[in-house]
Amino acid sequence: MRTEKYDCKPTLTDQQVLDFCRYGFIILEGVVNNTVNQRVSKFLETRNSEEPVDILEEEWFVDAVIKNPESAGAVRSLLGKEFLLPRVISSHQVHCPAPAQPWHPDAGSIFTHRLDCLQVFYYPLGATKEMGPTELLPGSHLTRARNAFLGRLKSMKSAVLTNSPPGSIVITVYSILHRRTASSATGVRNNLKYTYWRTSDPQRDWAIDPKFNFSWSKNVFPPLSVDAANMFAWLCGENWKHMGGPSWPSFTAGIYDHDQIGLPENLRRFSEE
Repeated sequence: MRTEKYDCKPTLTDQQVLDFCRYGFIILEGVVNNTVNQRVSKFLETRNSEEPVDILEEEWFVDAVIKNPESAGAVRSLLGKEFLLPRVISSHQVHCPAPAQPWHPDAGSIFTHRLDCLQVFYYPLGATKEMGPTELLPGSHLTRARNAFLGRLKSMKSAVLTNSPPGSIVITVYSILHRRTASSATGVRNNLKYTYWRTSDPQRDWAIDPKFNFSWSKNVFPPLSVDAANMFAWLCGENWKHMGGPSWPSFTAGIYDHDQIGLPENLRRFSEE
């Protein structure tokens, strides 16, 4: 099996990339058509494998799911040109009802502002609340202190359920904390998981709005943390260092007609005199 590079039109905006850095995930609901979803489900019925990699040899699957325009467009926005397509795929099939998993990051997770890969979940039949969808902890991809409290986590008010209709795709930072929630329904919940990889240097070449104001975030909760700002600056190809205090990305009560101190150079609206 040969790893293929792929390029397509980036679809995420400045705001969406900022939000991805802030939360660590994006949910694309129902982006794969139902004919393909049913075909994938039937394909999985004939396989008893935790890694049904032969589906990656099926052109119809690669075109409709792996190269799905909305999903691949988001991946292209975050990983840049000529990203690597998945070479391995995992089947996280669950026979419901089933208990919840403990909170965890996946093996090999590291804390970093770099974004060199993306982890993706695809629900061919969807995942209602009763089917035990994956639960994500926003911002946890940037959380350093994990091991000391993971075993004590039961439920988190800020957690987000990825309950979604059939054909939904969830794109995450690999290191995000997540778990499968408890299911009360009967039947099978399919979840295919795979990873895309970066091959190019980061640069701000997604769906750019030249008038977008990166300064003076107001009434945005949660505010952009220094770690999330560091990830965003890295994605823009900026060599950025936080200056401390109320410098960017700190949010304020007002919006001003000048750039915020500490904003990366190529994100400024005004030239410095």
